[in-house]
Amino acid sequence: MSEHPVISELQGHVRFIRLNRPHAMNAITPAMLTELNDALKTADDDEDTRVVVLTGNGRGFCSGLDLKQAAAGEGIAGRLTAQGSRHHSTREICTVTLQRMDKPVIAAINGATAGYGLDLALGCDMRLMADAAVLIPGFAKMGIIPESGGTWYLPRLLGWAKACEISMLGENITADQALAYGLVNRVVSGDQLNDCVLDWANRIAANAPLAIAETKRLFRHGLVQDFESHSHHVLMSLVNLTRSNDFREAVNAYAERRPPDFKGN
Repeated sequence: MSEHPVISELQGHVRFIRLNRPHAMNAITPAMLTELNDALKTADDDEDTRVVVLTGNGRGFCSGLDLKQAAAGEGIAGRLTAQGSRHHSTREICTVTLQRMDKPVIAAINGATAGYGLDLALGCDMRLMADAAVLIPGFAKMGIIPESGGTWYLPRLLGWAKACEISMLGENITADQALAYGLVNRVVSGDQLNDCVLDWANRIAANAPLAIAETKRLFRHGLVQDFESHSHHVLMSLVNLTRSNDFREAVNAYAERRPPDFKGN
């Protein structure tokens, strides 16, 4: 097993980014945050990468901040306890990068997902979950808050009342519950998770990369725009896309009754 806390691997046009501290259920450390942030930025800038899959090695997706480090006064949580909030922006940089990415990101939730790990999963565009995995929103039980995106994502994904229920009760969420709430797109057996994720990722990667990226940008802008302004933005994007080689390829492929071969230009 690699000693790197984050492993990035390109398979075709799909880039797998794996948290790699399985002995600690992929608990977050400063080194992991640095490598994860770099891996996400590299994936977003890489022309060969069309879809990103974020997952964890071993039995867990991510168990949150490393509490053993915190108890010893070390790591991220330890520094926060000792020195206040001056490191807060550094701690959040991965989730901010994730939210800014134009490449679609799928969370493959293979096991326990808590704290910072839950916020990471919520920041992905789609979530596929193993049936035995569990989401652990126990922030209030630890005397803290969802510090890296949860307070922003949960009301938007679930509505105010459900977000309050999940955050304030702090009870574990099974895969079936997560699916019923709309927190995840699909639940599959653990031995089928990788195949399902790869199938989704390859099907997305086969579509026009420019259109996928622009769709994601417009979704993001639409959260803060009025309808009329957003419609104008959409029209300008559509004009640009119809000038692309990918659009011409789509039209030709349709006329010739063959699958399109998109190049992303």
